[in-house]
Amino acid sequence: MSASLKDRLHRGDRLNVFAVGRMFHPNIIHFLGMQGAFDGFWIDVEHAGLTVADIEIAAAAGKSHGLESFVRVPPTDYATVTRCFESGASGVMAAQINTAEQAEEFVTWAKFHPRGRRGLNPLGHDGGFGTVPLAEFAERSNRETFVAIQIETAQAVEEVDRIAAIDGVDLLFVGPSDLSQALGVIGEFTHERSLEAVDRVAAACSTHGKHWGAVTPSPDYAALLIDKGCTLISAVNDVKLVAAGHVSLRERFARIW
Repeated sequence: MSASLKDRLHRGDRLNVFAVGRMFHPNIIHFLGMQGAFDGFWIDVEHAGLTVADIEIAAAAGKSHGLESFVRVPPTDYATVTRCFESGASGVMAAQINTAEQAEEFVTWAKFHPRGRRGLNPLGHDGGFGTVPLAEFAERSNRETFVAIQIETAQAVEEVDRIAAIDGVDLLFVGPSDLSQALGVIGEFTHERSLEAVDRVAAACSTHGKHWGAVTPSPDYAALLIDKGCTLISAVNDVKLVAAGHVSLRERFARIW
């Protein structure tokens, strides 16, 4: 078995991931998995509203190519979080977190005793559909599950050091669009305010030995973040893939358009 996303981050690898959401179909995951260019992917439940069945299909498609997945969810309830793991995803990512207290609560939803209070049901994918002894299942899950917290609000930036210090948070993930909105500079990802916020994320992660990632809307922005220590790059999703293909085809077949 290949090393997990969590293990690879902890050993210092830089990872390229893609996202699926609005145009989700398992063949997109199969196609990208066959290219060998990605280390994993995330599933957008926050905006696309994908179902448990969709997560199961997406996670299984990824595993067939050695790709782990994590799921972005709104931090509304523990049941949503646990269903992601039971459906075969290796991690969860909380969107729209504002405070360290919210982040702490999210971690407790993702972890069993003694770190958290996740409902102990071994009958899902992560529990081998009931074939793993309870104590072993809980210990392994606490050790292996991946938890990310998005930093995309002004208050989260103010509390980023406290959030990065939380035991069980593996990654902070910059959402540049919402972050620019929260800072009053919509779409200006390299604005002074935006970059100052990114620097605070990087500093907090450095202080507490954590990792950080980001959606990267352009190659230049990706390079800028890599120089600042970003180790998980999310440059493409299903919609961007279709849009880029459309632009490429129109350029290649310009004479017939």
